[in-house]
Amino acid sequence: MRLAGYASIFDAPDSGGDVVRRGAFADASPRVPLLWQHATDEPIGFVESLSEDARGLRVVARIADTRRGNDAATLLKAGALDGLSFGYRVRASRPGRGTRELLALDLLEVSLVTFPMQRAARVIAFAQDF
Repeated sequence: MRLAGYASIFDAPDSGGDVVRRGAFADASPRVPLLWQHATDEPIGFVESLSEDARGLRVVARIADTRRGNDAATLLKAGALDGLSFGYRVRASRPGRGTRELLALDLLEVSLVTFPMQRAARVIAFAQDF
Protein backbone atom coordinates (compact mmCIF):
# COMPACT_ATOMS: atom_id res chain seq x y z
CA MET A 1 0.00 0.00 0.00
CA ARG A 2 1.13 3.54 -0.71
CA LEU A 3 0.12 6.73 1.01
CA ALA A 4 0.50 10.43 0.34
CA GLY A 5 0.17 13.27 2.78
CA TYR A 6 1.84 16.05 4.69
CA ALA A 7 4.32 15.19 7.44
CA SER A 8 4.77 18.89 8.25
CA ILE A 9 2.69 22.01 7.67
CA PHE A 10 4.60 25.27 7.23
CA ASP A 11 4.01 28.40 9.32
CA ALA A 12 1.58 26.69 11.71
CA PRO A 13 2.54 26.27 15.38
CA ASP A 14 2.47 22.68 16.54
CA SER A 15 1.28 21.60 19.98
CA GLY A 16 4.85 21.96 21.30
CA GLY A 17 5.22 25.56 20.13
CA ASP A 18 7.49 24.91 17.14
CA VAL A 19 6.86 26.47 13.73
CA VAL A 20 8.48 24.89 10.67
CA ARG A 21 9.42 27.44 7.99
CA ARG A 22 9.63 26.89 4.25
CA GLY A 23 13.07 25.66 3.27
CA ALA A 24 13.64 23.74 6.52
CA PHE A 25 13.75 20.45 4.58
CA ALA A 26 15.77 21.76 1.62
CA ASP A 27 18.59 19.25 2.21
CA ALA A 28 16.40 16.32 3.33
CA SER A 29 17.14 12.90 1.92
CA PRO A 30 14.09 11.41 0.22
CA ARG A 31 14.91 7.93 1.54
CA VAL A 32 13.96 7.84 5.20
CA PRO A 33 12.08 5.12 7.07
CA LEU A 34 8.34 5.16 7.67
CA LEU A 35 7.88 4.26 11.34
CA TRP A 36 4.95 3.23 13.49
CA GLN A 37 4.30 5.98 16.11
CA HIS A 38 7.99 7.10 16.04
CA ALA A 39 9.13 3.67 17.32
CA THR A 40 12.58 3.14 15.83
CA ASP A 41 12.23 -0.60 16.37
CA GLU A 42 8.97 -0.70 14.36
CA PRO A 43 9.58 0.36 10.78
CA ILE A 44 6.49 -0.15 8.63
CA GLY A 45 7.89 1.01 5.30
CA PHE A 46 9.84 3.80 3.67
CA VAL A 47 9.38 7.22 2.14
CA GLU A 48 9.59 7.04 -1.65
CA SER A 49 9.56 10.77 -2.30
CA LEU A 50 9.26 14.05 -0.47
CA SER A 51 9.04 17.65 -1.52
CA GLU A 52 8.33 21.04 -0.08
CA ASP A 53 5.36 22.84 -1.60
CA ALA A 54 3.42 25.92 -0.53
CA ARG A 55 1.61 23.96 2.20
CA GLY A 56 4.38 21.88 3.77
CA LEU A 57 6.45 18.72 3.47
CA ARG A 58 4.54 16.40 1.13
CA VAL A 59 5.50 12.74 1.28
CA VAL A 60 4.69 9.61 -0.66
CA ALA A 61 5.46 6.43 1.27
CA ARG A 62 5.12 2.70 0.83
CA ILE A 63 3.85 0.52 3.66
CA ALA A 64 5.61 -2.85 3.77
CA ASP A 65 3.82 -6.19 3.78
CA THR A 66 4.69 -7.00 7.40
CA ARG A 67 2.53 -7.67 10.46
CA ARG A 68 2.77 -4.08 11.74
CA GLY A 69 2.59 -2.67 8.21
CA ASN A 70 -0.60 -4.63 7.57
CA ASP A 71 -2.02 -3.41 10.89
CA ALA A 72 -1.26 0.18 9.86
CA ALA A 73 -2.86 -0.33 6.42
CA THR A 74 -5.97 -1.81 8.02
CA LEU A 75 -6.30 1.16 10.38
CA LEU A 76 -5.86 3.61 7.49
CA LYS A 77 -8.55 1.85 5.44
CA ALA A 78 -10.92 1.85 8.43
CA GLY A 79 -10.40 5.58 8.98
CA ALA A 80 -9.09 4.95 12.50
CA LEU A 81 -5.67 6.47 11.85
CA ASP A 82 -4.46 9.20 9.51
CA GLY A 83 -1.87 11.31 11.35
CA LEU A 84 1.65 11.94 10.09
CA SER A 85 4.65 13.24 11.97
CA PHE A 86 8.42 13.37 11.57
CA GLY A 87 11.57 12.93 13.59
CA TYR A 88 14.36 15.45 13.15
CA ARG A 89 17.49 17.18 14.42
CA VAL A 90 17.56 20.97 14.45
CA ARG A 91 20.35 22.54 12.39
CA ALA A 92 19.08 26.13 12.58
CA SER A 93 16.33 27.84 14.56
CA ARG A 94 15.43 31.20 16.06
CA PRO A 95 13.02 32.36 18.72
CA GLY A 96 9.65 33.58 17.50
CA ARG A 97 6.71 35.19 19.26
CA GLY A 98 6.04 32.53 21.87
CA THR A 99 7.39 29.88 19.49
CA ARG A 100 10.60 28.46 18.13
CA GLU A 101 11.03 28.85 14.38
CA LEU A 102 12.67 25.82 12.77
CA LEU A 103 14.71 26.97 9.77
CA ALA A 104 16.89 23.97 8.85
CA LEU A 105 16.27 20.37 9.88
CA ASP A 106 17.85 16.97 9.37
CA LEU A 107 14.90 14.68 8.60
CA LEU A 108 15.40 11.32 10.34
CA GLU A 109 12.07 9.60 9.81
CA VAL A 110 8.40 10.00 9.00
CA SER A 111 5.82 8.26 11.18
CA LEU A 112 2.23 7.21 10.91
CA VAL A 113 0.74 8.39 14.21
CA THR A 114 -2.51 8.60 16.11
CA PHE A 115 -1.99 12.17 17.36
CA PRO A 116 0.24 14.39 15.19
CA MET A 117 1.90 17.42 16.78
CA GLN A 118 0.60 19.47 13.86
CA ARG A 119 -3.13 18.78 13.66
CA ALA A 120 -3.20 19.25 9.87
CA ALA A 121 -0.31 16.83 9.21
CA ARG A 122 -2.36 14.00 7.71
CA VAL A 123 -2.54 11.27 5.14
CA ILE A 124 -4.56 12.71 2.26
CA ALA A 125 -4.68 9.62 0.01
CA PHE A 126 -3.85 5.93 0.07
CA ALA A 127 -4.27 3.05 -2.33
CA GLN A 128 -2.82 -0.32 -3.20
CA ASP A 129 -0.77 1.58 -5.75
CA PHE A 130 -0.96 5.03 -7.32
